[in-house]
Amino acid sequence: MRCSAWGYAMSRNRVDYYSYRVLWSEEDQEFVGLCAEFPALSWLESTPEKALQGIRKLVEATLQDMQSAHEKIPEPLATRNYSGKFMVRVPPETHRMLSIQAAESGVSLNRYVSSKLA
Repeated sequence: MRCSAWGYAMSRNRVDYYSYRVLWSEEDQEFVGLCAEFPALSWLESTPEKALQGIRKLVEATLQDMQSAHEKIPEPLATRNYSGKFMVRVPPETHRMLSIQAAESGVSLNRYVSSKLA
């Protein structure tokens, strides 16, 4: 059976597909677990492993609450389709400088900026 929302097998725990990060919080003097798709959620613990376990459990509980309330569940970043295109607005002076640097490097502006972003 397939999940229509994300197109992956239902047997896999959907919590696994979200993007997690664990950082040291100098302010709290603990490790903080974060989830990119749920920026309002965090979990503090004494070890990075416990912080990761905590944020995963919190995300799972949040998903259950959202499902019960028939709220829209965020799609994991890992399962989204990306076109590879995005537009960035820069000041004209920056555009000019980048164009000059690209020309001096003998590449297109697109290739030059792409290499700088990578």
